[in-house]
Amino acid sequence: MTDAGLQKEQLIRYSRQIMLDDLGVQGQRRLLAAHVLIIGAGGLGSASAMSLAALGVGHITMADDDVVEASNLHRQLLHDPGDTGKAKVESAAETLGRLNPELHFTPVRKRVGPDELDALTRSADVVIDGCDNFDTRFAVNTACLRARRPLVSGAAIRFQGQLAVFRADRDNSPCYRCLYPEASEAAETCAVAGVLPPVVGVIGNLQALEAVKIIAGLGEDSSGRLQLFDALTGHWRNITLHRDPQCPACGSA
Repeated sequence: MTDAGLQKEQLIRYSRQIMLDDLGVQGQRRLLAAHVLIIGAGGLGSASAMSLAALGVGHITMADDDVVEASNLHRQLLHDPGDTGKAKVESAAETLGRLNPELHFTPVRKRVGPDELDALTRSADVVIDGCDNFDTRFAVNTACLRARRPLVSGAAIRFQGQLAVFRADRDNSPCYRCLYPEASEAAETCAVAGVLPPVVGVIGNLQALEAVKIIAGLGEDSSGRLQLFDALTGHWRNITLHRDPQCPACGSA
């Protein structure tokens, strides 16, 4: 063990980020001690989990009840053709273990109910939502509000992506249901509408970036705004978000 509290091998592995003045050894120690909960082992979860594991987040819990299908492989890079038919969280455990053997990975192979979701959220420092349906997004938002944990939300479909950070650990921060009070009947999934894989990678990696910024105290996170990405033009649009007093999840009315 070095004086900085890191092993020599860790100082070498993470040297290019440790040399960043805003991160340094102390920031790396925070990452190694951090626990991130990722909901969904699909395209967004793949990108965010691989990035977080590679840069040294110490503990990742991933919840998903699905199995790998051939149609997943073009964008869900945690999985390869030999994983077809395997539980996604089991495939994720193998891939992330190869990527960073020091990672503590907890697979949760089921659709978790409210009580278990609350417990998983309380145990995490940051929650990344990479699911594809409103019911789960609403449940994750509620769990984050109860536990006062930051939520990094992402979505991608066709050529568009969106990213938002909701700081339930801060007073007066908007929540996911301030943005989407009710489920949209017109909501589509990648299975119906399609998606371009790099769009998923862009959003998933940005979710990882936002989690790192929160954990290590870097710069300014993206709370209070919705970022919309159009891959066909390369343009980003930012929409300011405010807490809704009438919000069914966090409102005071």
